Amino acid sequence: MAEVRLGVGESFESLLRRFNKRVQDDRILPEVRRRRFYSKPSDERKRKEAAKRRKSSFSNRKPG
Repeated sequence: MAEVRLGVGESFESLLRRFNKRVQDDRILPEVRRRRFYSKPSDERKRKEAAKRRKSSFSNRKPG
């Protein structure tokens, strides 16, 4: 959980900016999006294997 504390004399805008930065650094939003809907373990495996296949085929390409 991202947590920021208001500093003495700090504006709300700078506090909000620090909070958004902390959320991005902790990678909270991608995790929330991923967990938004339940996906079966078999679907997760298929998704990961497809991503691995895409990544390996992209890296195997020859320049030119």
